[in-house]
Amino acid sequence: MQDRREALATMFSAKGSKVNTNRGDAYYDKLLNEMTTRLTELENTPVANKVSINEVLDAEGLTRRDFMKWASAACAMMMLPPAFTPSIVKAAELMNRVPVIWIELQDCAGNSEAILRSDAPTIDELILETISLEFNETLMAAAGHAADEHLDEAMETFKGKYLCVVEGSIPLGMNGMYGTIGAHAETFEEHLIRVAENCAAVVAVGTCATFGGVPAAAPNPTNAVGVQDVIKNKQIINIPACPANPANITGTILHYVLTGQAPELDHLNRPKFAFGYRIHDNCERRAHFDAGEFVEDWGDEGAENNFCLYKMGCKGPMTFNNCSIVKYNSGTNWPIGAGHGCIGCSEPQFWDKFAQERPMADTHFKAPTGGVEKTVDEFGLGLITAASIGIGIHAIGSAVAGKKGEENE
Repeated sequence: MQDRREALATMFSAKGSKVNTNRGDAYYDKLLNEMTTRLTELENTPVANKVSINEVLDAEGLTRRDFMKWASAACAMMMLPPAFTPSIVKAAELMNRVPVIWIELQDCAGNSEAILRSDAPTIDELILETISLEFNETLMAAAGHAADEHLDEAMETFKGKYLCVVEGSIPLGMNGMYGTIGAHAETFEEHLIRVAENCAAVVAVGTCATFGGVPAAAPNPTNAVGVQDVIKNKQIINIPACPANPANITGTILHYVLTGQAPELDHLNRPKFAFGYRIHDNCERRAHFDAGEFVEDWGDEGAENNFCLYKMGCKGPMTFNNCSIVKYNSGTNWPIGAGHGCIGCSEPQFWDKFAQERPMADTHFKAPTGGVEKTVDEFGLGLITAASIGIGIHAIGSAVAGKKGEENE
């Protein structure tokens, strides 16, 4: 696990890496000064939760060295130079100044489960113990009127300062009657609007909360929508995927602690540090794609040799996420590493448009044109898939080239 963190840090902090591509020293000097000012101000605010990061480390048997390695990896994941690592450490130590109200709407609670089962140095403790988690329907003991009273008290006490974290979509059908909550039977829509009204920012976690997810799949009987379709007057930060990677949730909250604002976002309000990469570009099977080596059928020789899964429906070429870098289950693996193609779960309408085991070039969906090297911003708002036609042509061309190479041997 520690080796993976060190490799991750090296990947992004080395000379010529992503963190230094377009920004000079002046930019980072200014950013570091702003973060230092922000952390100093935060340090002088009242402690919302008295549990400290040092207590969490001691309780889990983790050393200061473990913590510094985690901070280095977190710094790299957020596309910051190594000089920012001490600021990451300080931000983690001050996370108990940031109150969080986490609400659960129309979903399976998979994102909460992912956090609870995340890796060392206990990202779940950093969020659920060090951060002041003032309300969470899934984890809290209180229920009914007691839960409602606690929520009201938390919103009043931390008015204008708390982060509203939302998990799950919002059903608007039947005047919201598909989903109600609490002793007063608020609809999910009413609940969200009330909690978001006095928050500092809204963090939508998981594809259900960001784009409607599986509940919004055709025929969408509950008329499920994402948070940004309901909340229009607040900063929305979308952290999609099914489930969202705990590292991306932690990185987003760390950024808020460091700066008091959202990280740089793409056209879908996703943090670029996590969703500025395409699965295809960092995939461990990319070389096979370029060589025209594909799995043609489950269990064939290509599958045995970990060939590219594009022809089996992998949506890595049109999906933006850092799964291939951060991975899941303590960095153990991810879908493509386990032998199944990406289904594009961090993209809008993924279930209807992406979740089929065939290439997009073979579907009836018309894909936008463009090369496979497009960046997340070049796709623009509303371009859901990617250059699937171009990718399909490239795949065919690569396969032909691969076969010619075999004939010439």
